[in-house]
Amino acid sequence: MKQLENVRIFGGEQQVWQHQSATLNCTMNFAIFLPKQAKTEKLPVLYWLSGLTCTEQNFITKAGAQRYAAQHKVIIVAPDTSPRGDDVADNESYDLGKGAGFYLNATQQPWAKHYQMYDYIVNELPALIAEHFPVNGKQAISGHSMGGHGALTIALKNPQRYSSVSAFAPIVAPTQVPWGQKAFQHYLGDNQTQWTQYDATALVNAETRLPIRIDQGDKDSFLTEQLRPELFLDACRAHHVACEYYLRQGYDHSYYFIATFIGEHIAFHAKALYQDSEALPL
Repeated sequence: MKQLENVRIFGGEQQVWQHQSATLNCTMNFAIFLPKQAKTEKLPVLYWLSGLTCTEQNFITKAGAQRYAAQHKVIIVAPDTSPRGDDVADNESYDLGKGAGFYLNATQQPWAKHYQMYDYIVNELPALIAEHFPVNGKQAISGHSMGGHGALTIALKNPQRYSSVSAFAPIVAPTQVPWGQKAFQHYLGDNQTQWTQYDATALVNAETRLPIRIDQGDKDSFLTEQLRPELFLDACRAHHVACEYYLRQGYDHSYYFIATFIGEHIAFHAKALYQDSEALPL
């Protein structure tokens, strides 16, 4: 791996690393915040998945999460949102191709060669983090918009891997909204059975026991057409699954919204990550 950035913040270090991904067949960046305790302890990890058009930079520069991660002794890993490189397939639309990986494994050409973001997030990246950083094996996952979709689907498909899941303004039912339908048609083809494997509303079931939290702004311009949280909440109620849901008055889809409530999300995850510990951080 190659270190690209290392900045001191709230007693810890905000780093950006580059590596060659075997899963994505390209060079990838990821950001990692290491609290000061990481110098002497192995700590749990919160994975953050960003939304459409983002890279690893958006979250680390706009969310203000490092203050709370330092307080709660949580490492945060923020990967890029898609494969990158001159030979990676792309599209002129902002919601397809680079910056729009949708955290799935593409099966259709020209996407399948590189767009294997699900396997990258679930398998390759955690293995890389475990090899090179002081982590204790406990993981949680969160994200925003397209990344909220990714966090929910990945956690619901792999409940044994994550202590908790949360999302800001997630695309909860991509098979039923334009963003998801466009991406799934291109990445996965016509087989809609495959589509439902990446749809949180379709994946939630009576066996779901993970702590789940969703925050949504009521002034979000994408709320009624693209996000539709009521579909996921209805599915949770139908299966008697608990979900903490907060509709935030006056907030939109931006990082101003995320920065306002990220501290609550990190506290939510820290509670789950440290639930078996006698020394729960404040």
